[in-house]
Amino acid sequence: MTTPAGTTAARSPERKHTASPPPRRPSRSRRSTPLTIAMLAALAYFLLPLLWLLIASTKNTQGLFDSFGLWFSHAPQLLTNIRATFAQDDGVFVHWLVNSALYAGVSAFGAALLAAAAGYGFAKFRFRGDRLAFNLVLGAIMVPATALAIPTYLLFAGVGLVNTPWAVILPSLVNPFGLYLMRVYASDAVPDSLLEAARIDGAGEARIFFGIVLRLLAPGLVTVLLFTLVATWNNYFLPLIMLNNPNLYPITVGLSSWAERAQNGGAGANSDMLPLVLTGSLISIVPLVAAFLLLQRYWQSGLAAGSVKQ
Repeated sequence: MTTPAGTTAARSPERKHTASPPPRRPSRSRRSTPLTIAMLAALAYFLLPLLWLLIASTKNTQGLFDSFGLWFSHAPQLLTNIRATFAQDDGVFVHWLVNSALYAGVSAFGAALLAAAAGYGFAKFRFRGDRLAFNLVLGAIMVPATALAIPTYLLFAGVGLVNTPWAVILPSLVNPFGLYLMRVYASDAVPDSLLEAARIDGAGEARIFFGIVLRLLAPGLVTVLLFTLVATWNNYFLPLIMLNNPNLYPITVGLSSWAERAQNGGAGANSDMLPLVLTGSLISIVPLVAAFLLLQRYWQSGLAAGSVKQ
């Protein structure tokens, strides 16, 4: 553009005006009073019985009835109760702990391995009747274990396995919910391309499962292991009808026999039986807490599996 004097006017550069983003408001933590109250109520529901058990394990029989339930007595004697628990009936409590550890440990590892193998098979193999078989597994989840206890007893009595450790271990190896969980987990955690590559390299199905698949299924495997461990450790009705020898009792049936003696005044009962039952119950929780603390890193590593799409 030229001016009337013939000179060229310098053109000023155009300025682009960009709208500045609005200032961000400081994020405020949202708190819900009803939700907070509900969480505190749930926390109290789960922790108050444990707190009561811990406090009650420090009292003698008189202190259990004379003092407040959620506070210690004038003379706490937790160590005395622990020593008396392990010494009662010539140390039978130790046998019960070992039995529970044996039943729960073997059942947990066996059930987790079987659930992983079956879940992997349902997830990655197609065969005639696979849908029907899996639907039967889902239906088996709805059947309560107590409904199968009497038929299982009759079956085991026919083959001579009653009053043996196998009468508790073998039924605990069947875990329909664990199979369902492993099937769902294996469908996403085990890539089909990895399996095809292993087969092309000449690996057999057994080597693929034990060398590759089990490592990928480790978080789900630990989840099934923990669920089965807790269920078998706390199982009461099945060992009650299967076992007659007190030396084969797990911790649940053994403490129940002590509680019955303390209540009814049976053979060998005395005034200190009730504190021993409570102290034994407290001791029986310790292995489960230790198992969760030792295995939680394997368990938590699989909680976010499948949350990010790749």
